[in-house]
Amino acid sequence: MIVYDLGCENGHVFEAWFKDRSKFEEQKELGMLECPVCGSTRVRKMLSPVNLKRAAGGESPVPQEALLAAVHSIYNNIVKNSEDVGPRFTSEALKMHYGVKEQRSIRGVATEEEEKILKDEGVDFFRIPVPPKKDDKEN
Repeated sequence: MIVYDLGCENGHVFEAWFKDRSKFEEQKELGMLECPVCGSTRVRKMLSPVNLKRAAGGESPVPQEALLAAVHSIYNNIVKNSEDVGPRFTSEALKMHYGVKEQRSIRGVATEEEEKILKDEGVDFFRIPVPPKKDDKEN
């Protein structure tokens, strides 16, 4: 079994279980996936938070340093391969969505109101959590 976090066009996020990835793809293609809140069938996979269960002794099966290094690696790859447009994110995303500007990978900031506009216009985007700096202490 596999579990996915799904989101609808109206911003509702929910969880669904599937036998395997192909069953998810099949059900999505057939329009069988439906938001339990609003009934929308325009559903997509969302980024899922990673969570590891600690072993009985309290030790994580993967050292925390290794997990943090992986998160930094992913984040650095996103930064390296996208343009930072800062507070112009919504404007740039809309221009690309409507063909005014060429498609490219961008990152930036948007208010909740701007995120709602992007969702209402059908612009796909996702939030990127910023990992703590390597020298920051965690509790």
